[in-house]
Amino acid sequence: MASESPASITTLGTPELKRIPGVNLDDRLRMVPGFTLLRRSSSLAANPTTQGISLRGIGSSGTSRTLVLSDGIPLNDPFGGWIYWTRTSPEEVQRVEVSRGSTTSVFGDRAMGGAINFISRQPSTARLALGFEGGNLGTLMPTGSYSQLFRRRWGVTAGVRAFETNGYYIVPQSIRGRVDTPANVRFVAPQVKLDWLHPGQRFSLKSDMLIEERQNGTTLVNNSTGIGAISGSYSRDWLSLLAFHQRQEYRAAFSTITADRNTERVTFRQSVPAESVGGAGFATLRRSGVNLLGGGDFLRVDGTSRDWLVPTGARIGGGVQFQRGVFGQADYTWRGVKLFGGSRYHFTGTTNFYSPSGGFSYGLRGGFRLRGSAYRSFRAPTLNELYREFRAGNTTTLANPLLTPEKVFGAEFGGDWIGERSRFSVTMYRNELSDLIGNATLSTTPALITRIRRNIGAALARGVEATYRYRIGVWTWETSYLFADSRVVTRERIPQIPRHQGNAQLSWNHRGTLLAGGLRAGSLQFEDDRNTQLLPGYALAHISLAQQFREGVTFTLAVENALNREYLSGFTPAPQIAGPRLVRAGVRWTLGRQP
Repeated sequence: MASESPASITTLGTPELKRIPGVNLDDRLRMVPGFTLLRRSSSLAANPTTQGISLRGIGSSGTSRTLVLSDGIPLNDPFGGWIYWTRTSPEEVQRVEVSRGSTTSVFGDRAMGGAINFISRQPSTARLALGFEGGNLGTLMPTGSYSQLFRRRWGVTAGVRAFETNGYYIVPQSIRGRVDTPANVRFVAPQVKLDWLHPGQRFSLKSDMLIEERQNGTTLVNNSTGIGAISGSYSRDWLSLLAFHQRQEYRAAFSTITADRNTERVTFRQSVPAESVGGAGFATLRRSGVNLLGGGDFLRVDGTSRDWLVPTGARIGGGVQFQRGVFGQADYTWRGVKLFGGSRYHFTGTTNFYSPSGGFSYGLRGGFRLRGSAYRSFRAPTLNELYREFRAGNTTTLANPLLTPEKVFGAEFGGDWIGERSRFSVTMYRNELSDLIGNATLSTTPALITRIRRNIGAALARGVEATYRYRIGVWTWETSYLFADSRVVTRERIPQIPRHQGNAQLSWNHRGTLLAGGLRAGSLQFEDDRNTQLLPGYALAHISLAQQFREGVTFTLAVENALNREYLSGFTPAPQIAGPRLVRAGVRWTLGRQP
């Protein structure tokens, strides 16, 4: 439970998710302190290879340093570590748990910076949900799901979500040329799940797919992805088992653009097929005041990056990664103090690593609680970092097969106060990083920037995060803030990490009407490791409305970037801008009992 954990955990239930606009969950999770993707761009326009998560300013590349789970099954791309946010429908997620701080002692190297778990709706009797949204920029999104319980033992849930938009330009109007086109996305994501429910036991089998196409902002640059995955899990009082298998292929075209942006030439086309298989099992033992957990897991990834150079030539890189680990965790309660300890031994194939962790929580009178933890963790480089070269605009990033795992030694201390109408949490943290993998600049010219993935050495990430929530009657006020000072040893700031992030939101919920408005802001940050490409701070407003007209029929309205602010998201080396005002309205019809 979050109230007993030594870590900083944020839980967003269905009411919280409804108050935040966003087609995909990445835009809704930006209201969590410290949650950022590589750049400020939404997954509606960003290349999927830039959609990895950073929490608390750890790292600055498209690879996630946070593990993302859906009902316990990893969603991180097996080849590159990033997240396909289009795979998961926010409307079918019942709860999101965000755990900041390292959890590698249980979850492995993908959780070096924390873990996020999406918990789906439970199957229910004859529940049918249909929805349709439309908006500016040619946005259309039909959704549908159906759930049925048979004899209270078998549950079937099926759903599909489709989306398309004409998109928006990702360079300022002042420099646009004939090659510039709106960045857009079209996708369809079906899934089906079978559940067997028995007192004290549960078995689930799930299959899902993703078909996605994107235009990346110029005439010749595009990418597409096809994913097919199957997963299963079994749990009972003391035992949990899970397994998954995924096949996919990412395809992309890259180009060079003249300075006036009127001419574009394809430089190479790329295909990245990958396959992964993994599993885990753990057992628990509970005695008076003591809880024990132990188990093991494995992940095998096979992937290849195949490039066809223009006009002639080919480049192939790739390999196989087989990682496995054993882990244990225990907690002990004594006179209001709960002590935690964790241990993991991980085999990467080339390096073995030991990850210990420990912590405490102490409940005081009046709703106060103190907590703290310390940990040592790591992350092995992905096949993408080792073998795949890519290009964004006129910026080329080279692969590096000599990368070594990055490591972190961290600690945090904080406290929570829970009152009748309010809750306040504050956490101070410090993470010492070594062998951090980043994109190091090799050369810079007006026409081309060349970078290479490299272990850039030691870095320090430290800061303070705070959240406050107050509810009175039909009104709810929520605000959060993160101060993150993340620097390498030579004092340059880690790219893409603002020192200050914050948000605030006020919502009104009464008699079937939900109205919410909020503000999200971030201070300046840098695009590059040399801290020469400055991205100024920004502030964005959003509005959401849900009006229930009759039982099961709800009208929705969502406005992102309500004031239509233009702000920079990166350099390639041409300046890139994030999304303009996005407006969507729709209706959702639900028949049957809500789970």
